[in-house]
Amino acid sequence: MSVCVRTRAPIHPIVTAAAEGRLPGWAVAGARRRRHTERVAGLLAGWAHDMELGEEEIARWRAAGILHDALRDASPADLVRILPERLRKLPPKAYHGPAAAILLRADGVSDRGLLRAVRWHTLGSKKFGRLGRALFAADFLEPGRTAKRQWRERLRVRASRDLNPVVTEIVRNRIDYRVRAELPVHPRTIGFWNSLVRAS
Repeated sequence: MSVCVRTRAPIHPIVTAAAEGRLPGWAVAGARRRRHTERVAGLLAGWAHDMELGEEEIARWRAAGILHDALRDASPADLVRILPERLRKLPPKAYHGPAAAILLRADGVSDRGLLRAVRWHTLGSKKFGRLGRALFAADFLEPGRTAKRQWRERLRVRASRDLNPVVTEIVRNRIDYRVRAELPVHPRTIGFWNSLVRAS
């Protein structure tokens, strides 16, 4: 009897370059944004190392941190032209993730987990794997963010051993903030929240 073993495709050169800190040529990210992505990438790489995920996976996580905001400094007017009609209904501040994922895919990146993480790092996704949840957390917790510094530090320290509860606490905080401010909560964020609490 033969056994079919699924293997991931070799890491794409764009992902390898991102793991080394290099953005694609189409990126629109100034110096401040690049410092943010380096901090996110460093946090992700540290967590992946602590989780003993192996060198290729550490590189993949680091690449996600570099790539997630590759288009964050582009104007919504430019980004909306990249998006299909169904994604143009997103909040404009969330355009950059889907747009980057579309361009990465067009360049030949086929890593679904990484593409999903980049695409939905702003709003969350009920389909996130571990990398998606980790990127969502790292983007929120990176040490350059100064609000609630001690709380964020506690969550950063816990994340590599307790990722799902940390992500749940972050999503709860974000939803609570929007509810208190009487702001809408995007359905994708609600779906993400529901997936987290059902799994706990």
